[in-house]
Amino acid sequence: MPDLHELTLTEVAHKMHSREISATEVTEHMLSRIELVDGSLKSYATVMADVALAQAATADREIQSDQIKSVLHGVPLGLKDLCATKDGPTHVGSIALRNWNPGVDSTVTAKLRDGGAVFLGKLQMTEGAYAVHHPNINAPVNPWNPDYWTGVSSSGSGVATAARLCYGSLGTDTGGSIRFPSHACGVTGLKPSWGRVSRAQAFALSETLDHIGPMARSAADCAAILEIIAGADPKDPTAVLDPVPAYSKSVDKGIKGLRIGFDEDYCTRNVDTEVVDMLMLAVNVLKERGAHIESIEFPDTKTMVERWGDFCGADAAIAHEPYYSERKADYGPVLSGLIEVGLNLSGLEHAKIQIARDKFVGQLNGVFNKVDAVILPLQPYPTPTNDYMETLGAEGGPYQQSVERLISFTAPHDMAGTPVMCLPGGFDSDKIPLGFQIAGPKLSEERLLQAGYAYQQDTDWHLQAPPL
Repeated sequence: MPDLHELTLTEVAHKMHSREISATEVTEHMLSRIELVDGSLKSYATVMADVALAQAATADREIQSDQIKSVLHGVPLGLKDLCATKDGPTHVGSIALRNWNPGVDSTVTAKLRDGGAVFLGKLQMTEGAYAVHHPNINAPVNPWNPDYWTGVSSSGSGVATAARLCYGSLGTDTGGSIRFPSHACGVTGLKPSWGRVSRAQAFALSETLDHIGPMARSAADCAAILEIIAGADPKDPTAVLDPVPAYSKSVDKGIKGLRIGFDEDYCTRNVDTEVVDMLMLAVNVLKERGAHIESIEFPDTKTMVERWGDFCGADAAIAHEPYYSERKADYGPVLSGLIEVGLNLSGLEHAKIQIARDKFVGQLNGVFNKVDAVILPLQPYPTPTNDYMETLGAEGGPYQQSVERLISFTAPHDMAGTPVMCLPGGFDSDKIPLGFQIAGPKLSEERLLQAGYAYQQDTDWHLQAPPL
């Protein structure tokens, strides 16, 4: 049998539920691995060893009594450090908010707890889930190469999942923060439809753009997590009321006849050759699996990309209103700059963005009336180096254009609230993972997971582990 940490979420769950191994054995192994490996990777903000071992012991008793609560029962996971936990701290990647603790679980935490999952700890994140880590907090390190970016906000989730320091994790996506770390670290991620997963007691960057979703090693593993965390929630009136499909049971149903739209010009214009080549291979794999690849014209995303920062800034100013004026000195310059953008945005300008957003959503819905999903790059170039990303922090003429290019394929789907699957698609010339996206209309997560599962039956990129 391979080392326990090499098993996927669904594999380790099967072995626990069939009593081949115990949750305590698995949890002790994972905690030992975190102690051994994470000193250099820094993916965990807080390791909750005592909590994890107690949860594992409870899971063992319940499994022995044939009281299996869910597919995740006994499985060790990591939580992004903005999901409140009643038995552990929540720092939000921040100094100003370091003692933020509502004293209760977030809804996603509670759902995982009720499903019998084991919490290894809280995963490091950028300050307030925005663009960079607080200057006084160590950023996670890419396990494939420490000189390369780990993606934005959910960076700890991407690193820990790729490095086999958890079997899956939660991330959040406001402008690409599930998808960029998934791309950079070579894991599978799913940004669900806005409202498919409750955001109650998960500290907000943007109430109207935030999405909580799974990051794991495969589409099947993401399906298992989403099945537990999705659903209505009286604590979040924006949570979708529609019933939650049994994603883990339908993920292998195949994609024969699935209509996938492809705008070749949109997907290749100003996109690096390595990314284009990877994307074309993915198109062919999906076609061979039975999907129909249909030519489409993707809506103009210019305004969604250019004004994403303004729109997000207004929401961020609201989220930080109780703290910012009194604790401004503890904020890093980048998050502080975003909040200031929001504070200075006029109501007229905000209304203009909202009108443009509504029009874009209508145009995108028109595309989804013709196809079931669309395939597109995740970012227009391979994962950049840390040195390159630091240059984006310097204000000036090229700064805005560079950021807009980076988020050009991600931000529009946050503005639209549509679900997106991120899948590993290969490696670049520097042996850093590459990924791509499949997006669908609202509440089409089941089809996206099926597409991801089908793709991963004929590829093994998602099985590759970093050389630790």
